[in-house]
Amino acid sequence: MGQVNVYLGKCFRLFINERGWKVLISAAAIALIISWVAGSDMFHTFRATRSGAFALVCACILVGIFNSIQSVCREREIIKRECRAGLHVSSYIAAHMIYQMALSFAQAIIFTVIVTIIRDVPAHGVFLPGFAELFFTFFLVIFASSALGIAVSCIVKTENAAMTAMPFVLIVQLAMGGVIFSLEGAASLVSHIAISKWGVLAIGATAYITGMPEALLHVAYDDVGLAGFEFFAGHLAQIWFALIVFAFLCGVVGWVSLKFVDK
Repeated sequence: MGQVNVYLGKCFRLFINERGWKVLISAAAIALIISWVAGSDMFHTFRATRSGAFALVCACILVGIFNSIQSVCREREIIKRECRAGLHVSSYIAAHMIYQMALSFAQAIIFTVIVTIIRDVPAHGVFLPGFAELFFTFFLVIFASSALGIAVSCIVKTENAAMTAMPFVLIVQLAMGGVIFSLEGAASLVSHIAISKWGVLAIGATAYITGMPEALLHVAYDDVGLAGFEFFAGHLAQIWFALIVFAFLCGVVGWVSLKFVDK
């Protein structure tokens, strides 16, 4: 825990000294653009809500991955030296995860406030006010994406390699979300580890997308059907839990990768 506190403090000092607050401004700009172009029918019709939800989720994924994709690999040589001096890799990863959690929390607030102001969000969600459920979804999507960025940053060796991997990671998330393409067979199975899929389902459930006009016309919605948007608390809780598990597993991948940093 002492090492966690040391590295957590380092993360926040870097945030202040290297003007990390710029990521909050970029998050606000992205949320503003997406909310503006989503259209007034978002949260009112099936097609507009599904498309708007996908755009918002993709924006959250972009923000989350950008938060952390270079955070570990740029310190790789430092980590090697400090591991020989007694650094616990688990403490290092935990500090970065906690820092990304705090950053994701702030960015989720920004997304929620902007979307709530610009668009007519549902007054009531599945079991919480609509804005509250959207906030939790934005937070978990951004945090899961940040955790994915940490995992990638632990695996690659240089900042250039991290930025080269970033477009590939984003393309996988976009393609496997099940909104742009209809997924079948192995692709359908892979989609279960796509953050984009769970984020869209969570927003759709909060918006009660199954009760919107034209919903029945889309009963064959790609590989999940309308059942994926079921409007009850247990279903939404399962989606949130899936995102939490994904973030945890990414942290484990990052920890395992750094355990072999000397090799």
